[in-house]
Amino acid sequence: MRTNNHKTKNFIVSIYFILVIFAIISAIMFRMFNEISSNPLVVFLIIVLSFSLLFFAVHSISKFFEYDSDGMKVVVTNKGLLLSDRFNYREHTVEFNKADLKGFKFNNYVVYNTLVLLVKDKSGTSKKERFNVTLVSKKKRKYIKQSLTKMIKNNKKLASS
Repeated sequence: MRTNNHKTKNFIVSIYFILVIFAIISAIMFRMFNEISSNPLVVFLIIVLSFSLLFFAVHSISKFFEYDSDGMKVVVTNKGLLLSDRFNYREHTVEFNKADLKGFKFNNYVVYNTLVLLVKDKSGTSKKERFNVTLVSKKKRKYIKQSLTKMIKNNKKLASS
């Protein structure tokens, strides 16, 4: 099975655009914030901090996710949505044999979802790999869960025989 969340890129670009418009409007309406503080430096810092927090929150959540379980190996990739074609500074890829999968779990937080894979490495110890699946639709997460469950069942069958 092969799936990804490539359609969410336009959504994230529009959120960044809205954030920039919000920052411009906040700068123009600078005088409206006089109720918060009469000191303009304090008001400016509040605007810059709130914009920065929103920007980095969106930046940390917005990741491209790709899952490929065709063939004998499974490849799971997370990378940044913006500028990822030229810079791979946020890329996290794990490639493993289907027989090396020991377990998995989807963690659903309020605005952040993760996929945790428990994979046996070359030395025989299990290693946890975390992937951001926040922007993956529920339907695709369901398909990924079915695929991983099938792999674990096959691994248990092979281990018992």
